[in-house]
Amino acid sequence: MLERSALAGNALRALHEEDYFRPFETCDLNAETLIHTRGRQALPLDGAWNFCVDLLDTGLRQRWYAMEPASPEERDLPWDYDPYVGETVPVPSCWQMLREKWYFFEGSVWYTRPLDLTPVPGRRYILRIGAAQYDCKLFVNGSFVGNHAGGSTPFCADLTGHLRPGRNWLMLCVNNTRTLDRVPMRNSDWFNYGGIYREVALYDLPEAFLRSMFVHLVADGNNRRIRIVVEAEGLSCATVEIPELGVSGEIAVDGGRGEIILEAALELWSPENPRLYDVILRGGDDEIRDRVGFRTVVVRGHEILLNGRPVWLRGIAVHEDDMLTGKCTSEEDLRRRFLHARELGCNFLRLAHYPHHERAAELADELGFLLWEEIPVYWAIDFANPRTFEDARNQLTELIRRDRNRASVIFWSVGNENADTDARLAFMTALASTARDEDGTRLITAACLVNHAACRIEDRLVDCLDVIGINEYYGWYENDFADLAAIGRNSEPGKPVLISETGADADISDCGPERGLFSESYQAEVYRRQLEILRAIPWVQGMSPWILYDFRVERRQNVFQRGYNRKGLIAADKATKKEAFRVLSEFYEEVARMEEVRL
Repeated sequence: MLERSALAGNALRALHEEDYFRPFETCDLNAETLIHTRGRQALPLDGAWNFCVDLLDTGLRQRWYAMEPASPEERDLPWDYDPYVGETVPVPSCWQMLREKWYFFEGSVWYTRPLDLTPVPGRRYILRIGAAQYDCKLFVNGSFVGNHAGGSTPFCADLTGHLRPGRNWLMLCVNNTRTLDRVPMRNSDWFNYGGIYREVALYDLPEAFLRSMFVHLVADGNNRRIRIVVEAEGLSCATVEIPELGVSGEIAVDGGRGEIILEAALELWSPENPRLYDVILRGGDDEIRDRVGFRTVVVRGHEILLNGRPVWLRGIAVHEDDMLTGKCTSEEDLRRRFLHARELGCNFLRLAHYPHHERAAELADELGFLLWEEIPVYWAIDFANPRTFEDARNQLTELIRRDRNRASVIFWSVGNENADTDARLAFMTALASTARDEDGTRLITAACLVNHAACRIEDRLVDCLDVIGINEYYGWYENDFADLAAIGRNSEPGKPVLISETGADADISDCGPERGLFSESYQAEVYRRQLEILRAIPWVQGMSPWILYDFRVERRQNVFQRGYNRKGLIAADKATKKEAFRVLSEFYEEVARMEEVRL
């Protein structure tokens, strides 16, 4: 088609050059280009986008992004793809959920939509994409704007110099192919959805604008001092106000950054009292806002202290997965998740194994839940590869900068179930340092493995963690419950430990067994025996069993799983509770009563 056109250039190169993608793998849309969007007016760009699957990456080879709109009768060459006319899909969505033929597709797809806008001189136009799985290359009016890597974090692009009066065209090439150097790598244990599956919006900003603000309580025991850190472009000062506390101040901005400490008599945020305050930041003609809760979280020996008081984390792990919408979530879906967690007796959720929708943490702030948030440094990452580390470091930084004002978030997790090697230790130690540099107000954790042969916690990574997460499946992948009790006797970690995963599959459909492995009764018995042992281990300060809902995954295909992990306490319909739900809820009720007595 276009191999002999001016667009594709040399035909042989367009067909056979295998480095065609390298000019576009710039990763220049990253944590440094993010802007704070809460409190800003936006032009939503959700809705129908033109869509085309590009199995062979022909679009980058033939420069589809540079094609101008033209009717068929005006063309001098036939087009294999028309980015301006044809099949459409909704944004946000996951393409696997839209057509059966796309269910297992991994590769590039193209999204195109018009943007009718006449740019005004002296204004900035910032595009924000909530998430695109996994690699996204952005083009505007035929020009390459930038590239983002990472499937679950937001990114922003400045379109100002690329827009023209009237009709503009946005084109995104999104690729979800699993590779060895990405985070996560090729082998993972959740479904590899693809697409632009979170919201897209355009922000119209003044030339000088506020880029971000970080608001937190200073952990000095006084509980009166609030620190506000500001980043801005083209501004020399900003003002901050917290109306309900009656405090305000002026912030000098030097080199794009400034900070201030305000003193106020405030109510602390906690699950029992999720108190939030409006924080308003103004600079020049710009204004941003946020709803912020103030609390402290530290460790003392084996204890986790929230606002100076010990807290036992009654948790559950959750995936971002739905039978009908895949990884694409909604307000209704999120509220149902927290309602079930409340019914279970939880005060804590582990958002696994990647950054979830930002609305999850906002709702946790409002409803009073504590959160573990993480990036997908999962299993056998290429720990010796600098490119892989940079991917992980950027995803972690984007997550922290997105959610660092959320009081509900108490843990940043830097990895899950990685073998203890020298390369892995260096990789994850550096990630822990990144998290502390970005945000020193939260605890650092990781979901570690135990030495099953020695029945002991001995991962070298624990030295740089504040709280140790342990994934253990005694009663499922490991048979002898006596070994779990032995871990309790043999380990003296010197810091809090969370059971970050434990559980067993239960198929409660008509295909499920009555007893034994994969039966509902067996899952419930595993929970009973787990809880009996764990309640006697003093350094266990909470748990987030695996998992709230059954979820879709390619790798699990036996007669009971059928493409799903069945460890959910609730079936994939997100309605039918299994017997183990009741077992865990009764235990959490007991723990909550004991905490009330202690307080």
